[in-house]
Amino acid sequence: MQIKTDGLIIRDLNVGEDDRIVTIITRERGIIRASARGARRVKSRLSTATRLFCYSDFTLYKGRDKYIIDEAQPIEFFLGVDKDLERLSLAQYFAQLCAFLAPEEEQAEPFLRLMLNALNFIKNEKRPLPLIKSAFELRMLTMSGYMPDIVACRSCGAYEAEKMFLDPITGALMCSDCESATEESAQSGKKKPQLSKGALAAMRHIVFAEFEKLFSFTLPEVALKELTFAVQEYMLSQIERSFPTLEFYNSLVGGK
Repeated sequence: MQIKTDGLIIRDLNVGEDDRIVTIITRERGIIRASARGARRVKSRLSTATRLFCYSDFTLYKGRDKYIIDEAQPIEFFLGVDKDLERLSLAQYFAQLCAFLAPEEEQAEPFLRLMLNALNFIKNEKRPLPLIKSAFELRMLTMSGYMPDIVACRSCGAYEAEKMFLDPITGALMCSDCESATEESAQSGKKKPQLSKGALAAMRHIVFAEFEKLFSFTLPEVALKELTFAVQEYMLSQIERSFPTLEFYNSLVGGK
C-alpha cells in the first residue's frame, strides 16, 4: 500500500555502498524507520530529501520490518543548524529526544511541528539556545504525558512566592515556607531546583501557551539559568535516562 506523508529526517545511517536507513518524524504515522535505496548516489532523486534535518514529502511502502521510500521531495533543509557545534549538538539532542518520546505508527502532528519550529529558531538565531532548549524539552514532555503540576504550591496552594521549588520526581511545586517546613526536605541531601517568579512564569507559559506563542518570551540571565536547570532536572528524572548528544551539548556550554 502506498503512503504519502510529510516528515523530518531525525536520524540517518549509511548502509552498504549506496543506501541509507533513516528515522523520520512524520505527521501521519509518528516515528518511522525507512530504507532509502541508492540515496547516497550523486544523481539519486532521494539524495537531498533523505539527509539529516531535511523536511520532505514522502511516498512510502510498508515493508516487513521497515518502510521503503519510493519518492521524496525536499520542502526545507535546515542548513543553519550546523553553524557551530553548540547549535548542531542541540539540534541532534532534540532529534534524539523526539525519537524517544514521539509516538510510533500514529498521528504526531504536534511533535513534528515542535521539531520544525525549534530547528527554525536554532537556524535563525532568534532566541538564546538555553531558552529554545527549555521550551522544547518541557513542551515535548507535556505532550508526552509528563506535564508538571506547576499551578500552585502543593501544600498551601500559593500561586507564587519570591522563591518556589520544583520537585523533579513528582513534578510538584513547593513554596519556600512549605519546602523548609517539610520533614522530607530536611532529610533529603539533594536540593530541589529553585524558581524565581520569572522562571516559574516561563515554565507556565511553556506548558499552557498556544503553540504559536511557545517561544515568545524572554528572561534575564539569572532566571533563564534557573529555568534551564529546573527543566533539565525534571526531564532527566521523568524519563530516567540521558542522551550522548545532551551530555556533549552541556560540555560545550558548561563553562559559559
